[in-house]
Amino acid sequence: MATKTNAPQPEVTIIDNVDALQARMKEMRKAQEVFATYTQEQVDKIFFAAAMAANKARIPLAKLAVEETGMGVVEDKVIKNHYAAEYIYNAYRDTKTCGVIEEDAAYGIKKIAEPIGLVAAVIPTTNPTSTAIFKTLICLKTRNAIIISPHPRAKASTIAAAKVVYEAAVAAGAPENIISWIDVPSLELTNEVMRESDTILATGGPGMVKAAYSSGKPALGVGAGNTPVIIDETADIKMAVNSIIHSKTFDNGMICASEQSVTVVGDIYDAVRKEFEYRGCYFLKGDEIDKVRHTILINGALNAKIVGQSAYTIAQMAGVNVPEKTKILIGEVESVDISEEFAHEKLSPVLAMYRAKDFDEALTKAERLVEDGGYGHTAALYIHPAQKEKIMKHAEAMKACRILINTPSAHGGIGDLYNFKLTPSLTLGCGSWGGNSVSENVGVKHLLNIKTVAERRENMLWFRAPQKVYLKKGCMPVALDELGKVMGKKRCFIVTDSFLYKNGYVKPIEDKLDEMGIQHTCFYEVAPDPNLSCAEAGAHAMRAFEPDCIIALGGGSAMDAGKIMWVMYEHPEVNFLDLAMRFMDIRKRVYTFPKMGEKAYFVAIPTSSGTGSEVTPFAVITDDRDGTKYPLADYELLPNMAIIDADNMMTQPKGLTSASGIDALTHALEAYASIMATDYTDGLALKAMKSIFEYLPSAYENGANDPYAREKMADASCMAGMAFANAFLGVCHSMAHKLGAYHHLPHGVANALMISYVLRFNAEEVPVKMGTFSQYQYPHTLARYAECAHFCGVCGKDDKETLELFIKKIEDLKERVGIKKSIKDYGVDEKYFLETLDRMVEDAFDDQCTGANPRYPLMSEIKEMYLKAYYGK
Repeated sequence: MATKTNAPQPEVTIIDNVDALQARMKEMRKAQEVFATYTQEQVDKIFFAAAMAANKARIPLAKLAVEETGMGVVEDKVIKNHYAAEYIYNAYRDTKTCGVIEEDAAYGIKKIAEPIGLVAAVIPTTNPTSTAIFKTLICLKTRNAIIISPHPRAKASTIAAAKVVYEAAVAAGAPENIISWIDVPSLELTNEVMRESDTILATGGPGMVKAAYSSGKPALGVGAGNTPVIIDETADIKMAVNSIIHSKTFDNGMICASEQSVTVVGDIYDAVRKEFEYRGCYFLKGDEIDKVRHTILINGALNAKIVGQSAYTIAQMAGVNVPEKTKILIGEVESVDISEEFAHEKLSPVLAMYRAKDFDEALTKAERLVEDGGYGHTAALYIHPAQKEKIMKHAEAMKACRILINTPSAHGGIGDLYNFKLTPSLTLGCGSWGGNSVSENVGVKHLLNIKTVAERRENMLWFRAPQKVYLKKGCMPVALDELGKVMGKKRCFIVTDSFLYKNGYVKPIEDKLDEMGIQHTCFYEVAPDPNLSCAEAGAHAMRAFEPDCIIALGGGSAMDAGKIMWVMYEHPEVNFLDLAMRFMDIRKRVYTFPKMGEKAYFVAIPTSSGTGSEVTPFAVITDDRDGTKYPLADYELLPNMAIIDADNMMTQPKGLTSASGIDALTHALEAYASIMATDYTDGLALKAMKSIFEYLPSAYENGANDPYAREKMADASCMAGMAFANAFLGVCHSMAHKLGAYHHLPHGVANALMISYVLRFNAEEVPVKMGTFSQYQYPHTLARYAECAHFCGVCGKDDKETLELFIKKIEDLKERVGIKKSIKDYGVDEKYFLETLDRMVEDAFDDQCTGANPRYPLMSEIKEMYLKAYYGK
């Protein structure tokens, strides 16, 4: 009874025409579809069996290659075949190429390997068996089908190598027709293979590589090599010369990475020459150089007859008498121009040798030799390992993708022989310099499609506040004690405005500093809208005084100016526009803020209840050169200590109380609606807005006569500041910043004029666009505003009615504290407003605050809100 076997049936169809080729490729695609379902275990079994079979056939395949092509050395081809089987198997035996190959559950990332499909492999005549083994093995490992187009002069040996791998693969369980080849290769069939495959592995001359890249299909091609070698005067001459000989004679110089020229630096030229001669190389003399020149190139192209021939055979062709055992023919030449035949790739044991007076001249020669025909391939340097600077200089100068140090380049370039982290391969990418799509040694990763499965994850959030926050009416003197008694500060720089200075607000601080023996000075020129010139003047004064502590006393203007001066004092080298650079995620910004606090400790003491700047990483400043208002943001700007003492706020004017109070309410509302809001910021925002509704009217109407209301407003402002310091703000602040910059409205007033329009805008359940942040899953701002309303005692029959009632509560509060109904009511000229509107809209859209808004605004939508706010509609 016959025994059933998995061995492949004898192939009877000869692939010698397009129809037969197309039929075979159709069969191969079906086979690949089956192969694509195999597990890693099945694939690895096949990969092992194929590598074993190729390894066992290394000698007969080597003999067949030399016999068929008449090129190379059998013993060296045995090594190449052995390498292609053993080293490639060893490199990828444990590599995952099926299914999930990488997973990070914490980050929700999974990478899945899929085969490309049908690979077209163009095989050169110089390495017909080893390259076939290499390409078929890496295709098997990646579950790809491979069809081989052999060189016409090496078809028998190439097909024999492919058959060895194929038969072993099928016997191990691979589908039939997973590997195939063109039996009678032609340019027509090769082009057809490249057109109809899914990707191309092209190894051959420049014409073949160019054809692969012109096929319309993805291609992995390699370019010509013209490897220049430099022997530095610090090199080990014996090692250098014998390594070059070992490499250049290997398979009679047919590996594309092998040395094509040697440039010797300095006074060691004669010693190098002597070593070459001693080891069996022949230096051409007189007219012998011209004879060999005319043999290397025929009509401007490499003479195919010298490829892979021995030095003795080539000498005979040229009519030069040399010893039969000559290893390399060396031509001592001067020109590195393309017109010099010795400056070309020779693919044979023929070598150019140059003299260089110094390392720089050698580099110049090597650069030109790479340019002559080896762009992107390989360059080599022999040098003392301690010469790190020269090694780096050489690497930077060479437009080559393999820079080999003290390494035989033929062996070193293919990897894993003289450096065990260089990927083993017989297809060496040359990058864009060589017109290639890859710049590394080609391997299995280049034959895989990697699918990345990315599960939604919520980004890590944070809550950051000053290291120390002191609060309670009358706490300032006690808190300041720490500067002297605990921290030992010696010199204190106070930043404030002229009103506070002239009205005695600074004196309690100065008295306390005097009591502790801390020297101090005061900069009191901060204007209501601080500008760059003011900050630069303050920083200049700081550098002169050299403080180890800075105290910013005032409203948002003084604290913001103080923060900018602090940066300029500690880091005078910074560029302000870099500090003001926008970001989408503060953790991923392009510009990294400098480290703060190394020269001075920063204390913020507010005198108004609104900005929250004492606990935020923000500062707003105007560039007085063009009037642009920049909101700066970075946690390096966070004060080290905040002192919230309501005694400093008792005599706030009504206008300041009103504007700063509504500003604080806006902070709380925008922080709560922000796409970055968290439970930590929500609690602070809710408590702040409830306190503002409850205590702002009395603080406005009664001032110092209701110290409790003043204190509760101070706390509310600080809590709202902490909320938006971590959740950030939204488009209301974006628009308010520009109203201030263009029309000089107080910041709190600008927010008050926009907030109701922004609430309705954000609450839209079907927005044109929603904000982008991993935590923000869907538009839900209406419900969020309803939560705010409920906490503040407002309830309607549904969320929409609740929102309208809440907006009415806000409008009533604004009216009670003297906020007017429209921008126009504040005296902003209509004509000028409309003239500046489009610029203002674009600037607001680009404001740093816009990104955290729950509804991503179109510029037309911002414009509409501005117009409504102007006319009070």
